[in-house]
Amino acid sequence: MASILFRNIQTHPFLLSSSALLRRSNGALFCTQTVTQEKQHPHSKIKTSPRTHVKSLAKVTNDYEAVIGIETHVQLNTLTKAFCGCPYNYGSQPNTSVCPVCMGLPGALPVLNSKVIEFAVKLGLALNCKLALNSKFDRKQYFYPDLPKGYQISQFDIPIASGGHIDLDLPLEFGGGHRRFGITRVHMEEDAGKLIHSENGAQVDLNRAGVPLLEIVSEPDMRTGIEAAEYAAEIQRVVRYLGVSNGNMQEGSLRCDVNVSIRPLGQSEFGTKVEIKNLNSFSSMSRAIDFEITRQAHLHSQGQADQIVQETRLWEEGGQKTITMRKKEGLSDYRYFPEPDLPEVVLTEEYVEMFSNSLPELPEQKRRRYEEMGLSMQDVLFLANDNDVADFFDTTIGKGAEVKMAANWIMGDIAAYMKEEKVSITEIKLSPEELAELIASIKGGTISGKIGKEILFELLAKGGTVKGLIKEKDLVQIADPAEIEKMVDKVILENPKQLEQYRGGKTKLQGYFAGQIMKLSKGKANPGLLNKILIEKLNAKN
Repeated sequence: MASILFRNIQTHPFLLSSSALLRRSNGALFCTQTVTQEKQHPHSKIKTSPRTHVKSLAKVTNDYEAVIGIETHVQLNTLTKAFCGCPYNYGSQPNTSVCPVCMGLPGALPVLNSKVIEFAVKLGLALNCKLALNSKFDRKQYFYPDLPKGYQISQFDIPIASGGHIDLDLPLEFGGGHRRFGITRVHMEEDAGKLIHSENGAQVDLNRAGVPLLEIVSEPDMRTGIEAAEYAAEIQRVVRYLGVSNGNMQEGSLRCDVNVSIRPLGQSEFGTKVEIKNLNSFSSMSRAIDFEITRQAHLHSQGQADQIVQETRLWEEGGQKTITMRKKEGLSDYRYFPEPDLPEVVLTEEYVEMFSNSLPELPEQKRRRYEEMGLSMQDVLFLANDNDVADFFDTTIGKGAEVKMAANWIMGDIAAYMKEEKVSITEIKLSPEELAELIASIKGGTISGKIGKEILFELLAKGGTVKGLIKEKDLVQIADPAEIEKMVDKVILENPKQLEQYRGGKTKLQGYFAGQIMKLSKGKANPGLLNKILIEKLNAKN
């Protein structure tokens, strides 16, 4: 399908003139518009060095309080779009997954995908929300080139879920501690298309138009960039645990718009909020919020608080700053009214209870369970961060592996291997059952920890069984005291100079002797038994 090209549409803020001309050239429809750039506000030129930025943040902590709320759009992984039968596959060729409904052609009527309701109910329950048994869809009117109908089907005054909260634990490197943030509402809506910008103009790809979204609106409960980023990361964990979305920010499956304002400490009234877009990672979200807090604090301190206007700003990763995009529209601009082509959404108590009883263990529940096992918060946060990693860990200890040893192996050598090879835990060839067997073999004295590592890396790369590799490579640990004693005597006899130095006070040479014995045994000597016999021999008078 030919792409619709829009000439002279700029990515930066613009005001459209009253005239816009349509013309056809070579079979493609072009829209040419006269564009007037907005004047830059004086505060858009404010620059801060990293040192000034740190000092400004400290001053904000002392003099001002930041108020932060987040609107999160979660793209659902349904097989088809929200109101038609078109599939959606990220990265497919432009305009290859469209139909009259998602293109907004006259006479095409929407039919609701029931999976959208199911996923909305699951997420509402997971976020501790109250579900509306009777809700409806509304039309949100606005013009943008990638919105083919000229309106978006959304929910306005009766969202499907509202009044919830989410719990999370901050990482230790950011101070740690438990946080609870309120959830204002969760509502269903459809996505718009996508503009692809180039030097010659902008092309419209409507593959994404009509893809189902759940928008999660938080309460303005966050106070720092770190808290906001961790809130967004927890939302990502929840939707992945539920299986309603892959939550990949780089694919646009999880998109966050952040609202930031500051106010003097002790003031109950909110300041003027600014929305920040173009946040492609949790770290950029944290940095963008900290910059915006600093920018607003500078304006307050210079007596220019009136220059903080309600607007949308973009995070510029290269410049590490926010820049003006456009003035923020109010709700009245959208002219909401009930969607006439869709019936009400009616839930029964039995329907809701069915999903309530089948929810999986969520990240917060998993963290508390791991804490009760005696794991440190660092271990807890790592293991519960990824559902597949948590399942691997749970299966391993379910096979009898000692909890802390299993956590250490997964967080240490296995995590390092996955990072090096750029694979997930579901792609490695080591199974949880074999990890449990490996831990049991080390703990039972069949093999040493050093041999265990060698076996682990072979299992990760090639698969196999622990028992099979031990037998094949003759790796059974030497635990016969008489055999170890012979090796100790041999090494001591071959190193008289080092023995004399040891007995002269250089006791660190014990490690040298132990290393030589391990080398002689090809790493198979029992370390505990080896050291016990070695110390006795080294300290003997004769």
